Amino acid sequence: MAGCRGSLCCCCRWCCCCGERETRTPEELTILGETQEEEDEILPRKDYESLDYDRCINDPYLEVLETMDNKKGRRYEAVKWMMVFAIGVCTGLVGLFVDFFVRLFTQLKFGVVQASVEECSQKGCLALSLLELLGFNLTFVFFASLLVLIEPVAAGSGIPEIKCYLNGVKVPGIVRLRTLLCKVFGVLFSVAGGLFVGKEGPMIHSGAVVGAGLPQFQSLSLRKIQFNFPYFRSDRDKRDFVSAGAAAGVAAAFGAPIGGTLFSLEEGSSFWNQGLTWKVLFCSMSATFTLNFFRSGIQFGSWGSFQLPGLLNFGEFKCSDSDKKCHLWTAMDLGFFVVMGVVGGLLGATFNCLNKRLAKYRVRNVHPKPKLVRVLESLLVSLVTTVVVFVASMVLGECRQMSSASQVGNDSFALQVTSEEENSSIKTFFCPNETYNDMATLFFNSQESGILQLFHQDSTFSPITLALFFVLYFVLACWTYGISVPSGLFVPSLLCGAAFGRLVANVLKSYVGLGHIYSGTFALIGAAAFLGGVVRMSISLTVILIESTSEITYGLPIMVTLMVAKWTGDFFNKGIYDIHVGLRGVPLLEWETEVEMDKLRASDIMEPNLTYVYPHTRIQSLVSILRTTVHHAFPVVTENRGNEKEFMKGNQLISNNIKYKFRHRPVLLTRTVTHILTCVGAGAPALAGRRRRPPPTEVQHPHPRR
Repeated sequence: MAGCRGSLCCCCRWCCCCGERETRTPEELTILGETQEEEDEILPRKDYESLDYDRCINDPYLEVLETMDNKKGRRYEAVKWMMVFAIGVCTGLVGLFVDFFVRLFTQLKFGVVQASVEECSQKGCLALSLLELLGFNLTFVFFASLLVLIEPVAAGSGIPEIKCYLNGVKVPGIVRLRTLLCKVFGVLFSVAGGLFVGKEGPMIHSGAVVGAGLPQFQSLSLRKIQFNFPYFRSDRDKRDFVSAGAAAGVAAAFGAPIGGTLFSLEEGSSFWNQGLTWKVLFCSMSATFTLNFFRSGIQFGSWGSFQLPGLLNFGEFKCSDSDKKCHLWTAMDLGFFVVMGVVGGLLGATFNCLNKRLAKYRVRNVHPKPKLVRVLESLLVSLVTTVVVFVASMVLGECRQMSSASQVGNDSFALQVTSEEENSSIKTFFCPNETYNDMATLFFNSQESGILQLFHQDSTFSPITLALFFVLYFVLACWTYGISVPSGLFVPSLLCGAAFGRLVANVLKSYVGLGHIYSGTFALIGAAAFLGGVVRMSISLTVILIESTSEITYGLPIMVTLMVAKWTGDFFNKGIYDIHVGLRGVPLLEWETEVEMDKLRASDIMEPNLTYVYPHTRIQSLVSILRTTVHHAFPVVTENRGNEKEFMKGNQLISNNIKYKFRHRPVLLTRTVTHILTCVGAGAPALAGRRRRPPPTEVQHPHPRR
């Protein structure tokens, strides 16, 4: 939504601040790229290329079709199904690798620090325990930042970039093997380093890279390793595999294959067909059950039991047998869920607004400086986070009485962790017997353990503790997302929202007198409300949460909450991923065009002074054109339309000739001379000839949405 500049926590487009030129409205002038924007306004960049998702129907393509028969077609389809299965299996193994080492490093860190805290609480040397925790966290975060310096595209969750790729925009380096390696090892260190980030979001990017690279059987990072695999060389095929890989990443992260398929359809792909749906679902199933098989065997020793479907599991929501009045939720609770959705949307809009301002500050003040400054920023965030977590756990926590279920362990909680892990997740820092430190239990554990505590722990958390935890976590998570480390946002949003929901449940129980309320349900709804307010997903997120809880009765409250949170947040700004797409200047094709665009004509966005070539242009002229322009496609103009067929037949010969003569001139290979040779037309105008500031993203994109 466009809004006034002075709005509270409202990320505006500043359209109303633009002056009017000629007789057009400010909105039309903004779309045409002819306004004087604010200094901090980020316009679509000119150095992005488009992916060729549409088939170019020409004579060489028709000649290839003539050689195809039913047997070759069936073979091609069978190979595609095998590739989809391999992508799912590999994505599941990537998730297994990340989860195994994150658990290993986290247990090592907390084991050493917790033993030091217990010892130093008697001797008065807690500063030593803090230094130990700082040593672990700063070391891990330093390694994560170094990996991002090697491949800057590996920073963040990668979801905005994959969304752009599936939309038809070629983001440089986004699906490289080097990006995958830096992403996987980077997220491993950033999560183990105690930053408020998750590993589930980067799993989507990792799955997309696996989908893009595995069917190619070659890599630009490893040029010497190549196989003669003649299939899937077009952008169209690569797009389908990236869609499958992204869905497999969601499925592996949450154990939600159907949710992963819907995520790829709703948030990712702009091009979809019925045949792709089955392949994406099959790939998601392969990733889910591969990860489930190995995690169940490694953690429980029961191979083939399939007890852990995803990296993040919510467990079974079940009322205590001793509480006969307890219900998971009732019709009366829907009113509270709607209110929580509104609050979640407001909190999400505030989170997005603050994070956008931080991202703009980084673009202006951090990124132009030497790369070492980015590493120092990450270390500063890690330092502050570690100190806040340690001090809050030691000072701000309250000693709460353990319930009987906490002491012996309940069935739903035991589904997720072993009894040893369950006992270690409850911290008793500075508390007498039969009590625990509620703040340390939330802060001094992995984020997944904190979510499970809020969902299933029968013992009460102090309202003051929950409020302080929510505020601290909200601020630090907002500050963290966007620094130069691989980072996800799903788990921090879920944990922050779960604390909000648990706080609402405590207030309703203690001060309103609603004894029938099940705290775990309100924690789940709070998590959904906050996450929905941040990412603005509706259908796919509903299914993901339902599959993660394995409780279909939660379908209605989750759906209502997410819809209300999305509508409330959309009133102020866009979702976090759409905001970061705009901050990167990617010309993304939106689902819906703006109303002002209906008033524009083709002449409003065309460039009268085109740069074009003739069928028999000299190579020296082609080199000069590529060096003096920023676009990559030019119309080929011929006065005799009868020459077009002969020109197209010689297309491959001319292309190979240019590559042969200039194999030592990388400018031609990187700028793709073949684009010039294949864009044949009789004086047809093109958008690529624009020299002014580019028009809006919807107009720039050459591929229509299907």
